Amino acid sequence: MTSAKLTPHKKLGLTARIFIGMALGIAIGTLLQWLSDDSGDFSFSVFNTEFSTYAFLVEGIFTVMGTLFINALKMLVVPLVFVSLVCGTANLSDPSKLGRLGGKAVGLYVGTTAIAITLAIIFALIVQPGSGIDLATDSTYTATQAPSLAQVIIDMMPSNPVAAMAQGNMLQIIVFAAFFGIAMAMIKGDSGARLRTFFDDLNEVIMRIVTIVMNLAPYGVFALMAKLAATTDFEVFQGLTKYFFLVLFVLFVHALVTYPIVLKLFSGLNPLTLLKKMRDTALFAFSTASSSATLPVTIETANKKLGVKNSVASFTLSLGSTVNMDGTAIMQGVATVFIAQVYNVDLSVSDFLMVILTATLASIGTAGVPGVGLLMLAMVLQQVNLPVEGIALIIGVDRLLDMTRTAVNVTGDCVVSCIVAKSENEMDLSVYNNPKAGAKYEELP
Repeated sequence: MTSAKLTPHKKLGLTARIFIGMALGIAIGTLLQWLSDDSGDFSFSVFNTEFSTYAFLVEGIFTVMGTLFINALKMLVVPLVFVSLVCGTANLSDPSKLGRLGGKAVGLYVGTTAIAITLAIIFALIVQPGSGIDLATDSTYTATQAPSLAQVIIDMMPSNPVAAMAQGNMLQIIVFAAFFGIAMAMIKGDSGARLRTFFDDLNEVIMRIVTIVMNLAPYGVFALMAKLAATTDFEVFQGLTKYFFLVLFVLFVHALVTYPIVLKLFSGLNPLTLLKKMRDTALFAFSTASSSATLPVTIETANKKLGVKNSVASFTLSLGSTVNMDGTAIMQGVATVFIAQVYNVDLSVSDFLMVILTATLASIGTAGVPGVGLLMLAMVLQQVNLPVEGIALIIGVDRLLDMTRTAVNVTGDCVVSCIVAKSENEMDLSVYNNPKAGAKYEELP
């Protein structure tokens, strides 16, 4: 007599769970907004006591859950970047390679940014999202003063590394970590070995915390999407439909066409493999709308799923989270043409070339500045004598676009990291080509 063998229930993967959380959040948030009355509050009575469902859920539970999730990710950024970069730099066979890595990475980031804004301008001129539109707005936008490129370079060297870490100044952290790692590699004997072992062990602990936070992602994403859907005023899309969907279209073209071509051209790697393995990271980036907050997940993806060695991934991805502005450049290109058409201003070929040059250089010159996207757009508009107040027209839909362009940015970060790693023989191709690589890191033991 034989007994039937029970097949264990297959647990949903992280990608599926994040997507379900996102879909449920959007559905519940939309329902809450629909049920709310004109004052934005849906109330009900229990035992003659009035309860505010909208405020309790949206401003209470969803806000707390979403903020805790974002803070958990941000909590990891500084220690992860510092420790991971120290380990990577110390383990470089030739510390002088660091300058070559930086040159390749910055060159690729700047190049893809120039391609991104060029594509955006071309498509915007074809579609003409602002033609025949007269958008009135009472809002104003005051452009803040952008730092000069010289000041940005000066500020890269930290006068106080502890303060840089406390403030989350990524460029200063990268510089200090690189110096620390190089110095550690130069120390011979037991003291150097002990330090390297300590940092390697510490890096393992931090990556384990990343895994824990990743498994909490479906709940955090649910809360973030629910709050976004409940508080977004969809009336702002009236008159901005063409602009909104054009930016989305160019973002997808850049992510699904430009990046695969660049990856195949410079490394010979299969682009579909990278895009498939980027799903979790892209969803993280979309929900957080922050390349820096997504950085722990991006580094884990590059190490465990794409086979990029930590010596390259820790440096190129940390740099990319600050410098890579492809998604923002696309928004700037479309927004510039849109605002010019709304205000009936004809831009010449030289004006468009100035837009491309300004946006490309500004992606480095404004690295690490808060609100960098709108600041860069203000700089671009000023260069071609367009009213900076026009930014107020597009702020209403910028949040959703910001989420999408962040997903594009982190994808570009990993593309550049793979190209640099392949060129430096710092990549495990067996991991890259293994569709199941990194799967064991999706679940806690």
